[in-house]
Amino acid sequence: MRFVQGLKCLFCETVYPVRGLLTCPRCGITGILDVQYDYPAIRRVLTKRRLAARDERSHWRYRELLPIRADATVPALNVGWTPLTPAPALARHLGIQRLFLKDDGRNATGSLKDRASSVGVVKAREKRRGIIACASTGNAASSCAGMAASLRLRSVIFVPERAPEPKVTQLLMFGATVLRVRGSYEQAFQLCQASCEKWGWYNRNSGINPYLVEGKKTAGLEIAEQLGWQPTDWVAVSVGDGCTVAGVWKAFRELKILGLIARTPRILGVQAEGAAPVTECFFSGEPLRPMEPHTLADSIAVGVPRNWKKAVLAVRESGGTMINAGDESMLDAMWYTGRLAGIFAEPAAATAVAGLKRAVEEGIIGRRASAVALITGNGLKDVQSARSAVGQPFDIPPDGSGLDDILRAQGVAPEHANTVSADS
Repeated sequence: MRFVQGLKCLFCETVYPVRGLLTCPRCGITGILDVQYDYPAIRRVLTKRRLAARDERSHWRYRELLPIRADATVPALNVGWTPLTPAPALARHLGIQRLFLKDDGRNATGSLKDRASSVGVVKAREKRRGIIACASTGNAASSCAGMAASLRLRSVIFVPERAPEPKVTQLLMFGATVLRVRGSYEQAFQLCQASCEKWGWYNRNSGINPYLVEGKKTAGLEIAEQLGWQPTDWVAVSVGDGCTVAGVWKAFRELKILGLIARTPRILGVQAEGAAPVTECFFSGEPLRPMEPHTLADSIAVGVPRNWKKAVLAVRESGGTMINAGDESMLDAMWYTGRLAGIFAEPAAATAVAGLKRAVEEGIIGRRASAVALITGNGLKDVQSARSAVGQPFDIPPDGSGLDDILRAQGVAPEHANTVSADS
């Protein structure tokens, strides 16, 4: 890790050398650390020309900005360089000029969390740990298990009892030892922490492991490069623990330091109304107040976010803001994102789109603005919520009776077949 200089505590600002720390020894588990890099040295080797010449089409193309060894063995599964898709019809629906969707549901296990887990398993091998563990509501767990399997590591996963069945099934398919805790995510997290300490497993929990956020920031690095180094006005990111939004902002800040972009976008952090402790911290200026989460967006249902300060600092530094979205607006966003852009987002991912819509309606984002919404997970991860968003199919008999009436009601009868929708 020739470009990594140390680990800086966000609270006491002490800088430590890299020696196996996950949190600040002075501040304890609340002392979240941030990886520090030698940017002048990186600037000499990481240029637009060199990046353009690289054949690597994954997030490993940014190795100089990742805390891994140059000769590290990385998972064979493809992670990163996910599509950045223009969504003009959805932009019109939201009321803004330009919109792109960064579809991280295309990653190997179907979510952005693969970016973090891929770094996690590399670090586990570096530390000669044969077992990696995490607590998760689903996506971090399945990505951890999948990445571990690809490098022949064992994984132990703690999930709360509300974790969606498709995500739990993924874990089992990847060979993980799955422990479903009859309790909350916070209880699963605490049990995982204690187990890692007791058994010496590598701790993949991104809430306390500073290296995992570095993997997540590659989403921001890709957005900038895919936009030709001309960022949009805003980037909307759903917020649970706070790691992803902090990582995405760190990417843009680093690119500005390195001279690869001339300006940075504002960050719109979006929380679920029933799980919004980071939003509360952002507006109150007070330390975190834990809460009991109540939202269908399991991936961001975090009542005790460890990275709340990193998230708050990131959004403030960007000149952006926080906003909340209700469960009904998430379901609506799942439906119109699919219908108008052809991308199937799970509830937590659709939260970013719902937040953009509300921000435009409230005048926070202007109608001439451009934006990226980060789609953090595939809708197949939570089919039950998707069904709530779109309803049921039409049941018809084999003889097709009643079919004509249904087609006419849906506007897809033969006389409408060649009519282009106003949303097109």
